[in-house]
Amino acid sequence: MAVVDTALIFAVSLVVGTIGILAGARLVVDSDAGVPNAAFTALVGAAVWAATSFLVDWIGLVDWAPILGVALMLVAWIGIINWRYPGNWGSAIAIGFLAWVVAVAIVYVLSMFGIVAPEALGIPGA
Repeated sequence: MAVVDTALIFAVSLVVGTIGILAGARLVVDSDAGVPNAAFTALVGAAVWAATSFLVDWIGLVDWAPILGVALMLVAWIGIINWRYPGNWGSAIAIGFLAWVVAVAIVYVLSMFGIVAPEALGIPGA
């Protein structure tokens, strides 16, 4: 059952992340804002977030500066958005912020109906 639960959490997280990034990209840059690009960005962004989290924890940075680890992971995630979409770092930050807002709203609605727990991921911090 754990494998099914993990696969379901991954699928919901990918869908939530894709919708969030797609909404942010359409509002900010309106180009290259297709579903495949948003899904790829969400997938790579989640992998980079996880890898950065692992490395920061492995190096031991979290013990003495927890906010530094979160900041490094956030910069890595915004960097993926900057790489995948046109514009500059400002555009990537705007896309990331809007994606986060949309993801939080989606997770909130899903949790109200008992579909997911509020801790569901898809976009960092959502």
